[in-house]
Amino acid sequence: MKAAMVRGIEDLIYGEFPTPKAGKGELLLQVKACAVCGTDVKVYHYGHRLIKFPRITGHELSGEVKEIGEGVSGFSSDDRVQVAAAIPCGECYYCRLGIQAMCDNLKAIGYHYDGGFAEYILIPERVLANDCVNKIPSGLAYEEAALAEPIACCINGQEISGVGLGDSVLVIGAGPMGCIHAQLARVKGASPVIISDVDDERLKMAEFTGADRFVNPTKEKLSEVIKKENGGRLADHVIVAAGSGPAQTQALEMAAKRGSVNFFGGLPKTQPTVNLDTNLIHYGELKVVGTHGSAPRHNKIALKILTSGAINGKDYITSVFPLAEIKEALTAAESCRGLKVIVKP
Repeated sequence: MKAAMVRGIEDLIYGEFPTPKAGKGELLLQVKACAVCGTDVKVYHYGHRLIKFPRITGHELSGEVKEIGEGVSGFSSDDRVQVAAAIPCGECYYCRLGIQAMCDNLKAIGYHYDGGFAEYILIPERVLANDCVNKIPSGLAYEEAALAEPIACCINGQEISGVGLGDSVLVIGAGPMGCIHAQLARVKGASPVIISDVDDERLKMAEFTGADRFVNPTKEKLSEVIKKENGGRLADHVIVAAGSGPAQTQALEMAAKRGSVNFFGGLPKTQPTVNLDTNLIHYGELKVVGTHGSAPRHNKIALKILTSGAINGKDYITSVFPLAEIKEALTAAESCRGLKVIVKP
């Protein structure tokens, strides 16, 4: 099979590799679409603590069942499926609580197991045992279904933040995750929904989300805009969908009393600390949380949302590359000029 393998830091090769076979308890999928995540770009440049090279990366994927291993039930040849990337163990303290995203023994597609930047991907028994393979509803394209994984992460984030009907939401960052957060907040009945970004082109691109207001904080005073849109109050929930220390600092200043702040975007490992005015948390009785992944059930919800049209996956797909142009795809994703980049083997 053709695949793109990362052998080391900025050492990526595209070539011919052995096609895996489905053993007992396993599935073999023909990959139909794999979206590029910002983490894929980071892994290429800097590696990752959970990845031992060489590794085929790519974890936002969909495909078609081609081989069914002994003992596997519930699937047929040519079934269209989406795969949840984060694989819990199902046995630890957090899994037993139903908080699989915090699994003590979490494994991941593209990290511990070879991923979707290949013509075929082997789905291990553990993935199936933890209900991480979902059939794609009729009418939903492979490219759209591949976006269920990032949407699942946003669903998890908004559950943790407690976003609900009638809440006001500020999303800092107008990239793909910020846009998903804005639309998901709408799905949950939040109003108003405001997107902030220092890049005017990003803000323009995000207009399809239907947010109530788009703000460049270098040109407008963000707190005043929020109060004007929200009856004189700051935002009930602030979601920082950007890996920015200054944005995290700013977020505390934009949250209403008893509001929440979600550090959804992780900071670079070379600069993981920021100075925060914790009196804002103390006197505002704020809830400050973080989000870094999702549970299998969030992927199922994401597929339902995509199928309903409440979030239109096509709106997010900026460019599509063949697998042979994987380096160009990573460059396109890194440029931040679009939203989601799809790779098709």
